[in-house]
Amino acid sequence: MLDTIRAFFGELAGGTKDRFADDDYRLAAAALLIHVVGADGVMKPEEQARLHKVVQYRFELDDAATEELIAEATIVEGESVDLYHFTSLLNRSLDEEGRQRIIEMMWELIYADGNVNEFEDNMVWRVADLMGVSSRDRIRLRQQVAAESGHAADGEPKPSEAETADK
Repeated sequence: MLDTIRAFFGELAGGTKDRFADDDYRLAAAALLIHVVGADGVMKPEEQARLHKVVQYRFELDDAATEELIAEATIVEGESVDLYHFTSLLNRSLDEEGRQRIIEMMWELIYADGNVNEFEDNMVWRVADLMGVSSRDRIRLRQQVAAESGHAADGEPKPSEAETADK
């Protein structure tokens, strides 16, 4: 109620209403994606580009809306103290397939730089657990994304046919 009143007076004062409300599952999902990209301590340019592409494609947004969502999600993620706020919103908003899609998106971002570290892997495990995505589905999604990105499931690039023929 208070947020509605604030938004109303903000619009009257010439401000603009946020496009993504606090209870918008896309904001929660984008915040988790930003969190996982930063799990290794650095957001590389290829991860930033992949984040933009994944968010834009999966949520069917134009460039401006994508940038706005990522900017808002960055703020929300920075203010969060745990993952539960995001995962509980996603659990209420998405069915099982939708929750699996979020895990798939996380793997897509992790494989963007071709390197999976233990912090990123642990982050996906924790989020999947909080969202009720089974270990079997989490591993299947990891293997699927790894294959699509040209990496082995352990994050290492797959050897080329020429390399394996030489052995």
